Amino acid sequence: MERENAWKKYPEGKKRKEVMDFAEGYRKFLSACKTERECAAYFAKEAEANGFKDLSKLIGTNKKLKAGDKVYLSNRGKGLAMFVIGKEPLENGLNILGAHIDSPRMDLKQNPLYEDTEMALLDTHYYGGIKKYQWVTLPLALHGVIVKTDGTKVDVCIGEDPKDPVFGVSDLLPHLAATQMEKKGNKIVEGEALNILVGSIPLDKAVKGKDADAEKKKEAVKENVLAILKKKYKMEEEDFLSAEIEVVPAGEARNYGFDESMIMGYGHDDRVCAYPSFMAMLSEKAPKRTLACLLVDKEEIGSVGATGMESRFFENTVAELVNMTGEYSELFVRRCLTNSKALSSDVSAAFDPNYPEVSEKKNACYFGHGLVFNKYTGSRGKSGSNDASAEFMGELRGILDKDGVSYHTAELGKVDQGGGGTIAYILGNYSMLVIDSGVGVLNMHAPWEIISKVDLYEAYRGYCSFIKNA
Repeated sequence: MERENAWKKYPEGKKRKEVMDFAEGYRKFLSACKTERECAAYFAKEAEANGFKDLSKLIGTNKKLKAGDKVYLSNRGKGLAMFVIGKEPLENGLNILGAHIDSPRMDLKQNPLYEDTEMALLDTHYYGGIKKYQWVTLPLALHGVIVKTDGTKVDVCIGEDPKDPVFGVSDLLPHLAATQMEKKGNKIVEGEALNILVGSIPLDKAVKGKDADAEKKKEAVKENVLAILKKKYKMEEEDFLSAEIEVVPAGEARNYGFDESMIMGYGHDDRVCAYPSFMAMLSEKAPKRTLACLLVDKEEIGSVGATGMESRFFENTVAELVNMTGEYSELFVRRCLTNSKALSSDVSAAFDPNYPEVSEKKNACYFGHGLVFNKYTGSRGKSGSNDASAEFMGELRGILDKDGVSYHTAELGKVDQGGGGTIAYILGNYSMLVIDSGVGVLNMHAPWEIISKVDLYEAYRGYCSFIKNA
């Protein structure tokens, strides 16, 4: 079934400008928010500016929530749940937009700093599914937090300001890489070789001082780096033990292509779905059913832990809402979850004409064709998949067709080629209706990914239609 290119709906002029303006807001967000902490803080601040109240400050106050009230709750600064209370009782269910805000990257190890041949380096442990060889010879930045023993928290962001230094992982020159080039792709660069070069000047007094410690003389470059960290961040080496510092590509997201129809940036997976989901929540003022936007962490490593979708955070928050909108009952919580409908908003692999052999063209995601639905994901025989019902897909088609939203359906590559998973199956564990939907991405999981601006905009329009009409 042929789907028309969505750009045709937006000729040059006012309509095209709407697409470009929305994309520009997203581009700025993507440039500024490169970690789950930064995303959660951004969304919380914007939610407050748009009238959402912090639910943590309302719990225990005996305040009752009513239709039209808007609340949000942070999950340990790494995730966020937002709600617009509807006219119908919560027992009738929620209309949910769910996305994740973590992305593949490298994390500093807990004891990362060392010196080798008068060069200071930081050890890393990669996070999520990456092609390790893609992360060498790139300008990299450090983002994160350092937490001292007294609870003091220091934010770290080095490598984004043009005046900042950047960091990187070195690679072999072609002249000496004969053995390296014979290795399989997953072995060209080993995980333990993803070490970040951070300095090469020895600390003067560690080298010249009469009373200098012999060990400090031997590691004078490391000591110089520590001196810089102490001066700028009041940080001792032991503070790495309680730090979370992520290594990400340095630099802004950029418009891509002669026609500037695309955006190249780090972290489209899955912030390209999180951003329009959040913006859709701002568009609806007095819904029939209560609306929810769930932005979670840890999807790239299995949705585990206190800030992942596998945690009880969402369920516990729904219980709080039930308690604050009427008479509390565990049964009401269960009914609310079971009667809910959700779009698990995650990216799909866009068809790449450079690698056509991995896709089946009739069932592939294409740039410019709008919002994409993956009825099922998983691997090969749908292993690990949420397989959405035909009834739910039929309902969504009716909603989107009525509002003229461009959409299509896809699978994640050929049947035996591979596959992937999302948070959909976890929401499905509550027996609610769930389907994967999102935006097509080229270079997925690479340091720099690419999306189509019109697909981003149609995702936003589709999410608006869903939460209003489902």
